Amino acid sequence: MAVNLPVPDPSGLHPVRGVEIGIAMAGVRKAGRNDLTVISLAEGSAAAGVFTANRFCAAPVQVCVRHLQTGSAVRALVINTGNANAGTGEDGLARAMSVCRVLADRMDVPTEHVLPFSTGVIMETLPNDRIEAALPSALAERRADHWAQAAEAIMTTDTVPKAASRQVEIGGHIVTVTGIAKGAGMIRPNMATMLAFVATDAVIAPELLQALVREAADESFNRITVDGDTSTNDSFVLVATQCAGHERITRLDSPQGNALRDAIVAVSRQLAQAIVRDGEGASKFITVQVDGGRTTDECRQVSYAIAHSPLVKTAFFASDPNLGRILAAVGYAGIADLDQSTIDLYLDDVHVATRGGRHPAYREEDGARVMKQSEITVRVDLHRGPSTTTVWTCDFSYDYVRINADYRS
Repeated sequence: MAVNLPVPDPSGLHPVRGVEIGIAMAGVRKAGRNDLTVISLAEGSAAAGVFTANRFCAAPVQVCVRHLQTGSAVRALVINTGNANAGTGEDGLARAMSVCRVLADRMDVPTEHVLPFSTGVIMETLPNDRIEAALPSALAERRADHWAQAAEAIMTTDTVPKAASRQVEIGGHIVTVTGIAKGAGMIRPNMATMLAFVATDAVIAPELLQALVREAADESFNRITVDGDTSTNDSFVLVATQCAGHERITRLDSPQGNALRDAIVAVSRQLAQAIVRDGEGASKFITVQVDGGRTTDECRQVSYAIAHSPLVKTAFFASDPNLGRILAAVGYAGIADLDQSTIDLYLDDVHVATRGGRHPAYREEDGARVMKQSEITVRVDLHRGPSTTTVWTCDFSYDYVRINADYRS
């Protein structure tokens, strides 16, 4: 059961001018479910993306990177669930390219203007023939308001679709930013998340998109973890259709650039937090904030050490204030000259540890009170410098093991 995560209201997902979405049943893994999504984009659209750092990256990731390197033009995204097309070698690359070619031919666009994405089981052959056969249905079903349907169609072990939308005014015109994401397990994004697609109708110089998508990822998807595993298929793509009608944004540090960036980061962060709230078997949403580091990277080391620890995560699931586990994680985070006598630890409003030891006023019943909440903040102050960072994670429950033990069943 997702932690305080409602199903998105389709009426709150604003259509993006220049974007149409079609859904179809391809029978990739299971019959009778929508598992194929085509997102078509207006001519002149530009895109940029960040992808998994996993060296065993999936065939569609390799194709996406290659297509984006030919230029920023993009006319379609094609997404299948049920099969990751990862660990499939040259055959997987050929099948991903075949899907791109068939869709490109049907849309009368260059093949390199189609970006493929897959999610599901690793090391199984992609049934591209089924996907290609379902493409006409997906194209025929395209609508501007199909964001909610797309969010559901790209799910795997997710229990709730993930979608978010914002609108801002730029140069007297309303600019829309809408996105969807999927992911619940194998989540320790290292450049991106499982799958995320954010589109805007903003008019923006294409060469700015790569910096913008990188910053959005670093402020959102690169701050979450469910289980510490980096997926083979992580992809986060930002699309700008150039249809909003305002004067072109040529600098991200301009007022218009800042307004657009804030909206894109807000949508990306909402999607990223939704992934954690829907983490496999999750019953608690945990914010880990580390202050007082000499550098942001140092703070990130400590925050991820806490957020990745199975002992910390199982203690949260049990509502057990065994908080020495958090201090242990801080200690092994990899800061060689860390002085434990300067460290403070807080659990929400409860001051648990100070100067490396138990706070004199700390009572275990206060820790237990916080641990029973569905949303908890862990704050560590290193007292070493001015830097800070925040990471979002969830607990480990019995259901995490059950879901992953039964994943291929």
